[in-house]
Amino acid sequence: MERVIIAGVDRSARSRVAADWAAREALRRGLPLRVVHVAPPENLDPVEQWPYRPDTVADHVVAELTARHPSLTVRAVSLTGAPAPEMRAASAHAELVVLGLRGEGQHTRMPLGSTAAALAAGCAGPLVLVPGTLAGLDVPGHTDAVTVGVDARDPAGGALGFAFEAARLHRVRLHAVHAWALPGGATESPFPMAEKDRAALEDHEEDLLSDALRPWRGKYPDVGVREDVLLFPPAEALAHASETSGLVVVGRHTAPGSTPLALLKHARCPVAVVQS
Repeated sequence: MERVIIAGVDRSARSRVAADWAAREALRRGLPLRVVHVAPPENLDPVEQWPYRPDTVADHVVAELTARHPSLTVRAVSLTGAPAPEMRAASAHAELVVLGLRGEGQHTRMPLGSTAAALAAGCAGPLVLVPGTLAGLDVPGHTDAVTVGVDARDPAGGALGFAFEAARLHRVRLHAVHAWALPGGATESPFPMAEKDRAALEDHEEDLLSDALRPWRGKYPDVGVREDVLLFPPAEALAHASETSGLVVVGRHTAPGSTPLALLKHARCPVAVVQS
């Protein structure tokens, strides 16, 4: 992948929050930033060009970022076409892609925009989607700056590697969350499971999580890890964790599952979706 971070922007304030997150991440990683805006091919009416023409959107965002971060290496890129495929093509070789959860003109009740959803399901590299209200890993009250969702039975190496590296770069603790469920027979039974049996199952899940994390702990000995085994559906467990995290990392399998998209609809912090 090209050593560059790409921020996709439009004329919304939400995308500027995401662009600022991308700028600070580029500075931390010592990488250049490309601010990309995709405009529709049709000629727009004057009203639709307010407050400035689509072909100048990226330049406006670059000017704002340069004023805020003087040492940032950044360049504007303006493209024409459909946003999702153009962004996917532009970011094919980038190290990291950053977008807002929703774009301009989309209803405020819609938690996830169409471009964000399309890239979450099919971006080649790591994708970070930023809510419009939170923009950093240093949000007050967020005690775990990086949280990673782990399927202890089938751990996603891409997501774990990205999460450990993010925790190392930011010099923070990593919160590893493994969500599990009781066996089908236990949930269907009219009688509650004995406490000792449930405790034995939970101990087994904790052992699975420790085994999944062991090689990564060895690779990143300086990263502190808090292991957490939760009896919740994965998206619910990670949405809850996002309330005290600055970044949640999830893996995306080749056949996208429901967890990343379900999480994105309720996330309270930036979410990184990483190819497994």
